[in-house]
Amino acid sequence: MKSICVYCGSNAGNKPVYAERAQALGARIASEGLQLVYGGGNVGLMGIVADAVLAKGGEVVGVIPEQLVQWEVAHKGVTRLEVVANMHERKARMFDLSDAFVALPGGFGTLDEMFEMLTWRQLGLGKKPCAFLDVDGFYAPLMGMIDRMVEERFLHAEQRLDLWHGEDIDTLFAWMRDYTPAQADKWLDEKKRRELR
Repeated sequence: MKSICVYCGSNAGNKPVYAERAQALGARIASEGLQLVYGGGNVGLMGIVADAVLAKGGEVVGVIPEQLVQWEVAHKGVTRLEVVANMHERKARMFDLSDAFVALPGGFGTLDEMFEMLTWRQLGLGKKPCAFLDVDGFYAPLMGMIDRMVEERFLHAEQRLDLWHGEDIDTLFAWMRDYTPAQADKWLDEKKRRELR
């Protein structure tokens, strides 16, 4: 594992603990000798996690759509800033650059980016680990919804097992280092799925 992509809010949220955890994650990425890949912004949790990596001497690659550069939210101090045409190109480029994906608290954009990565993995387009680093129970209701998707048979249990959720950064990094995909490809027939269990 060489690069970790972090998805997170362009706002900092209403609790200091959100910024504290973003800073802690960024510092840990740098101390592990890993490169941060993120959305290229200088605002909110995005800016905080990038600055934390840079402060520890780590490398940061930002990938940002041209529209957001025009809105003057691009982080000009990162190691490398890649400007792309649109959000679709941004997600594809961040996927190519990254070995794992972690979501800190955020809004629509954060969920959109992480769920697209989960969908790609579900369809066999990648086998990279995806994790929600929770802060103060922020993602607990979402995990409840995902568990209900399994209960109601809209997701296979393997797909849920493939998704890490927790609050401890040490446990997160241990899980990413030892990651082995739990799920088979979605479109395998049930006989083949049972054989893989």
